[in-house]
Amino acid sequence: MQVVLAVPPGQLLRTYPDAEGVLTRHIAGVPLLVRVIATAMRAGAESLLVLWPPDVDQSIWEQCARSTLLEGLDINFVVRAFEPRRAACWTEIEELLDDTYLWLPWNWVTHKRAIDGLKPLPFHPAVWDSPVLLRRQTGSIAFGIQLGGEKVAGLPITPQTDTAQVERFLIANSGKPTDGIHSQFNRWFCRPAVRLLSHTRVTPNGVTLAGLAIGAASAVSYARGFYAAYVFGALLFFVSGLFDEADGMLARVKFRESVFGTWFEGLVDEATYLLLFAGIAVGLNRQRGPGDLTYGYLLLIGCALSIAVTRWQRKLATEPGRPHEYSARLNRVLESDTSNVVSLVARQVQMFIKKGVVVHYLLIFTVFGGLPLLLRLAALGANLTWIVALYFNRRFFRRGRAGATVTDTPTASEML
Repeated sequence: MQVVLAVPPGQLLRTYPDAEGVLTRHIAGVPLLVRVIATAMRAGAESLLVLWPPDVDQSIWEQCARSTLLEGLDINFVVRAFEPRRAACWTEIEELLDDTYLWLPWNWVTHKRAIDGLKPLPFHPAVWDSPVLLRRQTGSIAFGIQLGGEKVAGLPITPQTDTAQVERFLIANSGKPTDGIHSQFNRWFCRPAVRLLSHTRVTPNGVTLAGLAIGAASAVSYARGFYAAYVFGALLFFVSGLFDEADGMLARVKFRESVFGTWFEGLVDEATYLLLFAGIAVGLNRQRGPGDLTYGYLLLIGCALSIAVTRWQRKLATEPGRPHEYSARLNRVLESDTSNVVSLVARQVQMFIKKGVVVHYLLIFTVFGGLPLLLRLAALGANLTWIVALYFNRRFFRRGRAGATVTDTPTASEML
C-alpha cells in the first residue's frame, strides 16, 4: 500500500503555538510525523510519497526520516506545494501514484485498526481532514463528494489540541481486538502509568522484568503459609498481571513490538506461573501438612509439560519471526473446528488460562479461603492443557520443511 502525505505550508504551520516544531512534537514519546507514518506502516504501508512545501525547513523531515521506526519504507520525497482540494495538484503528481493509495493527513493520530477498516473509493472526497483510501482512475483523477463516507477513529493535532487527550485516545486503543472483559478492566487501570512511561526511557522489556520481580515476591508471600500472607501474595500477583498488560500497551503505543519481546514476555509469564504455584504448594504444606504437596508436584509437572508443548505448538503454528500471531491463529483454527467437541470446549475455556484472567480468580479463591481447591483444579487443568495441546498439534499442525506451518485438515489450512 502507498501512502500520500502532504505537509502544509509554513503559513498554516505558523498558526500553531510551536510553529514548525509541531511536526516533531512528541505524542506518547514518538514525534508526530513519525507516529503518523509508522501507524500506516503497521497497517501495511510499504511506500510513502511525501509532498513537502518549499517554505518549510527540510531538515525537519531529515530528522524524522532518520527514525528507526521508518526503516524498510520506500520513501519518495518531493518538494512541492500541495492543496488536496485542487484537482490540478493531483494531476501534477498522478504519475507518482499507485493504483490504490492512502491519503493520510499529516496531523491525524489514529491506530492500525482504524486504517485497516478503510475501503477504497473511486473518487476524491470533498473533505480531506481524515484518512481515506483512494483508487486512481484510468487517464484522469475523478473528484466528487464522499457520500456516506467512513468515519475514521482518531484525533487531529490542531492549534487548540490538548496533547493529553490525544495520548489518552492512543493508550485507550492500545489493546488487542481479542481482549476480553478481564483484560479491558486491567488495561483501564494501566492507562495512566503507560502514558507516563511513554515519555520516559523505560522499555517494555523493563516493565516485563519488573512484573517478574513482583511475581516472585508474590510467590514468596504465598510460601509463608498463613492467610494474611496469602492475601498479600494475591494482591502482588494482581499487580504483576497489570505489569503484564502494561508492557504490551507500552510496546504498541511506542512501536516497540519485537520478536524478542514476544518471546521474553511469554518466558516471564511462564516463570511467574511456576514460581506462584511452587509458593502456593509450599505455603499450604506449612499450613496444612504434606497432603497438598502431591497436588503441588502434579501442578508443577503439568505446567512444565504445558510450557514445552505450547512452545512447540507456537513454533508450528506461526512463521519464523511472527510469534505474536500465535493466539489469533489458534483461535481461528478452533473457531473453524466447532463440530469437534474438544475444540469447542477448548475455545470456551481458553481465556481462563490467560494471566490477565488468572489474577482475578486467584484473588477470589485466596480471599475466600479456596486455595486448596484452586491447587487441585490447577493441577488438573495444567495436565489437561498439555494433553489437549498435543492433540491439537496432531490434528492441526505438523512440522513442515524449514519450520513451515502445515495442517492436517483443509479448513485449518484455509484459516492459516
